Amino acid sequence: MNSENGFDKHSELGIASALPTRTLSEIHARLAIAEGLEVERDEYLEYMTFAANKRPLFTELFGPLVGLKEEWRAQGASPEELDMSAFRYRRALPGRIPVCTGWFGGQQEEILEETLDYVIARDALGRTVKLFKRVASLALPLDYPVKTMDDWQRVKPHYTYCAERLAGNWRETAQAHAAAGRYLTVGIPGGFDEPRQLMGEERACMAFCLQPDLMHDILDTIGETAYRVLDIVSSCVPIDQLEVHEDMAGKTGPLIGPAHIEAFVKPYYRRIWDMLSARGARLFSQDSDGNMNAVIGPFLDAGVNLMGPMEPAAGMDIVRLRRQYGARLAMEGGIDKHVLRRTKADITAELEYKIPPMVRSGGCVLGLDHRIPNGTPLEAYRFYVRKAWEILDRETERLRQ
Repeated sequence: MNSENGFDKHSELGIASALPTRTLSEIHARLAIAEGLEVERDEYLEYMTFAANKRPLFTELFGPLVGLKEEWRAQGASPEELDMSAFRYRRALPGRIPVCTGWFGGQQEEILEETLDYVIARDALGRTVKLFKRVASLALPLDYPVKTMDDWQRVKPHYTYCAERLAGNWRETAQAHAAAGRYLTVGIPGGFDEPRQLMGEERACMAFCLQPDLMHDILDTIGETAYRVLDIVSSCVPIDQLEVHEDMAGKTGPLIGPAHIEAFVKPYYRRIWDMLSARGARLFSQDSDGNMNAVIGPFLDAGVNLMGPMEPAAGMDIVRLRRQYGARLAMEGGIDKHVLRRTKADITAELEYKIPPMVRSGGCVLGLDHRIPNGTPLEAYRFYVRKAWEILDRETERLRQ
């Protein structure tokens, strides 16, 4: 035992299952957690748009990193603790409308090589990717399909509009989500992330400066297709939240700056968001790890009003950001995941700093800023949830007084 914090100490590296992996998606399936719906659509939308502040939201955004379930099982975790259903949360759930706004068609995922440590596969975009099974949940591309305008023209048909993008029972699915109390969401490809998936980070960053015609054509194409798909969808069913995944920053800042967002990404975002918000959509959610401080303002101007997961280790401080942006910016996450491997006093200090101002202001789904890291003791996570609710309940009662 560690006498300083009362928690067992464990290795930073988790040990993942050595069972064969038939598809890359099986890694994520093994990390899956149970998700309950405690807050229904209307309350969530009112809370996250600062229209009403009755009770706070608290959740687990992503669940464990590879290997943590094995660590916790060795520490005596119950099945309910392993799938997270044993812990108290207060969250809404998205109802995703199954239409396609991004890459469409192409080949099925193909496993090329597998060992106990890694999988090499060819993904739907035709990239060779490598997944390190013991430590990672995302595969790393080893090559990319686009370097030039000619390359882009070859893959461009995968991004153009076709009626098959709306095939299936999306209307019925949306109605079922609404009846179950979920808020309705649709997604669009990232204005940075999609070129990065096609070109790689370095080439995509350079292309914004050196190949502007290429980048405009990529974003114009995906923007036109997304607009046409979501024009049809939003004419038939209400959309509550537009979602985009960017993942465009590291510890020191974003990979593109305000000028690139203004010239390339903002026109793409605004065309779609202006249509959806005019038809009742209330939240435009952007997911990006890393330090996004330098580009929050430009993205707010582009229509975004909800961001996560707000990583403290990368300089994202939800208390400071709330003071800076007020009700213009709702947030998700924001609690330092790394603090769970420190002392109980450190966990308490983190929660006492973050929770009270967020309860007072509303507009924040509090939770860890990404997956629960390896080496997090089960007892530390138990303490974290108990202490969080002790503070949440206390501050909620103060809010009512």
